[in-house]
Amino acid sequence: MKRFFQPVEKDGSLKKKPTLTTSSSPSKSEEKEEQNGESVVITEEKREPLKFISWNANSFLLRVKNNWPEFTKFIAAFDPDVIAIQEVRMPAAGSKGGPKIQGEVKDDTNSSREEKQTLMRALSSPLFQNYQVWWSLADSKYAGTALIVKKCCQPKKVTFSLDQTASKKHEPDGRVILAEFESFRVLNTYVPNNGWKDEEHSFQRRRKWDKRVLEFVLRSSDKPLIWCGDLNVSHEELDVSHPDFFSSAKLNGYVPPNKEDCGQPGFTLNERKRFSTILSEGKLVDAYRSLHEEKDMDSGFSWSGNPIGRYRGKRMRIDYFLVSEPLKDRIVSCEMRGHGIELEGFFGSDHCPVTLELSQKTSIDSAES
Repeated sequence: MKRFFQPVEKDGSLKKKPTLTTSSSPSKSEEKEEQNGESVVITEEKREPLKFISWNANSFLLRVKNNWPEFTKFIAAFDPDVIAIQEVRMPAAGSKGGPKIQGEVKDDTNSSREEKQTLMRALSSPLFQNYQVWWSLADSKYAGTALIVKKCCQPKKVTFSLDQTASKKHEPDGRVILAEFESFRVLNTYVPNNGWKDEEHSFQRRRKWDKRVLEFVLRSSDKPLIWCGDLNVSHEELDVSHPDFFSSAKLNGYVPPNKEDCGQPGFTLNERKRFSTILSEGKLVDAYRSLHEEKDMDSGFSWSGNPIGRYRGKRMRIDYFLVSEPLKDRIVSCEMRGHGIELEGFFGSDHCPVTLELSQKTSIDSAES
């Protein structure tokens, strides 16, 4: 429980804290700042988010430990309103064998407490003091997502499932965070990898996921959607660096019975067809491709293989911002923030951040919505 005390002068009298505003309107966000040794309340008008980052961090804790200065420099320069993280890889709270609290980071052992403290210290730094964090975590150090939103852009509601009537509050493995704002929804997902075989945890799992996503976007058409994250699919041939390599890839020589399931996970024909269906029936626009029609071999991909080994120089665009058609004309920019086969701008992950910037909502947009 938080307790707030008024500062007491040496003579015992109460001293009222100075403020920059006296408004207590719920439409404004209040922040505290030190000025001349006193805590001053700063009020900022609430608004809808316009600048977004999506990033598969490939272990958020490792990025905090090893790549935090360069990543925070990037955050400070872009100044996002929303940061969507995938593959957090922090276990959910809850004792061994007991139910998990997927919205909280595990801290019931010495090692987990230290890891949580490391993470929270990073997110308590001055740069992130104006943000709020939501977690959706797996039972172990696997998958998981996070959504970090500026307090002046707070969503009306945050949920963690594709199913509005789901009995479980969170998707398995913490793969979904859905934030509803005044004029649109933001969906952050870490999509299951297709895998290499037609079995429960590979092809079948991905087919079920794609079916549920299509149902979700059709059911949620009452409000525009911004869908971001590691979607684990490269839609067209220009979205991979080496189409022939990826389309003929095999694991240990295994060839699936259906030829349209052959190839690198994320680049099989069946995955790409289902993705096309989601885009067309959901009336979604690929924000990056709407601005970049040609293949960019230097900075047109979000995932890159290890600089050493078979995947050296092999790259895929599997991280996206998809927006509902009514938002298309508001797209100012959408960029892959890493480049080159040496993973510059990837901040230690095998994925680089993707950014999206929208223009302000106009009066025409308001009338149409």
